[in-house]
Amino acid sequence: MKIAFLIANGYAMGGTIRTVYNLAEGLSAHHEVEIVSLVRHTDTPFFPLPEGVGLRALSTTGVAEKTFHRLPGLASLRYRERAISQLVTGTEAKRANFFTARSLSALRRYLRETRADVVIGTRPGLNLLLSQWAPDRVLAIGQEHVNLGNHSDELREAVTRHYPRLDGMTVLTEADRSAYRDLLDAAPEWLAAVPNPLPARDYPRSTQDNPIIVGAGRMAPVKQYPKLMEAFAVVAHKHPEWRLRIYGGGKLDKKLRKKIVELGLSNQVTLMGRTKDLTGELAKASLLAVSSRVEGFGMTIIEGFSVGVPAVSFDCPHGPGEIIEDGRNGLLVPDQDVDALAAGLLRLVEDRDERLRMGEEAVRSASSYAMEPVIERWNAFLAERLAAKEAGRRSRRVRPAGPSEVVA
Repeated sequence: MKIAFLIANGYAMGGTIRTVYNLAEGLSAHHEVEIVSLVRHTDTPFFPLPEGVGLRALSTTGVAEKTFHRLPGLASLRYRERAISQLVTGTEAKRANFFTARSLSALRRYLRETRADVVIGTRPGLNLLLSQWAPDRVLAIGQEHVNLGNHSDELREAVTRHYPRLDGMTVLTEADRSAYRDLLDAAPEWLAAVPNPLPARDYPRSTQDNPIIVGAGRMAPVKQYPKLMEAFAVVAHKHPEWRLRIYGGGKLDKKLRKKIVELGLSNQVTLMGRTKDLTGELAKASLLAVSSRVEGFGMTIIEGFSVGVPAVSFDCPHGPGEIIEDGRNGLLVPDQDVDALAAGLLRLVEDRDERLRMGEEAVRSASSYAMEPVIERWNAFLAERLAAKEAGRRSRRVRPAGPSEVVA
């Protein structure tokens, strides 16, 4: 079976990109797998491409589009923005760096010509396009990497209208599966909750001796790093030898550096930038801190677990609460309570024995997200969806009996 993943920009750095690469690696042991990037902004992808997995780009960013490239079936529309907003909808349509006339025209052409048996979208805008453009010969699967509650009302309305045309959908948590089932009135077998897998690696282990706390993820408002710094300030006041390292890229560096100075943490907080080896950096630390407003899953928590680093996290929607068992492999604190986050960090900073115990439990928890069991779930889901689609084709091929053929 040939499987293609549609991704906005497979050459950049980000959580969705990293997890799609991981999933593609696992599936490539059983299938032919290709990652199809809507755009490309550089010749070399940030993450190493898994062996045996193909990568292709449909368009290149940075080239000014001075004219409106006509999209098949939309010739009557006069403006690119109007065309894209009708296809993609809401906040997704505003991602002009991804959803351009050139990239959408190339995507539609790719879907017409692809030899893939399965095409998997990896963000709402791509899922919407897949639901409208995928040919019947292709099994069209939507994938959610955030969660339904994080989408605007306009986008949710588009999801309600178009997603039922997909042949199936996967989400990362049971909570999100329940939310989508309620919204779409979906059959249980149409919608599966499958977590992100950990690649099969020999992971290092934290010694729990380094006075380092890590925060990880793109420099975006949803990660709420200013709140993490406020919580860490309480730790730093009592234990000045401890350090906070934040890994990730984005456009908030200047604001965060100003916040570091305001809190008097210039010697204790470091913005580390991007890393291709997050597990290696986590293994140098003793704690992972999660201050997000919302998490689609919480892959960094799983990666921390894999190297024996427990997490202290807001109990935000939806991932942390399904991954962290409070008091066993980490601590869940009341959502958006900075004082509680500070208290949780301080508790484990001051108790190495508890960190060691939780670190051992974290490693055991990580085994639940090992590659092969997750890939088995994907294979079973895709096989069931392919069988259901074929059964639907057969039923459509059966000619209804005419009046003279009905046996009384």
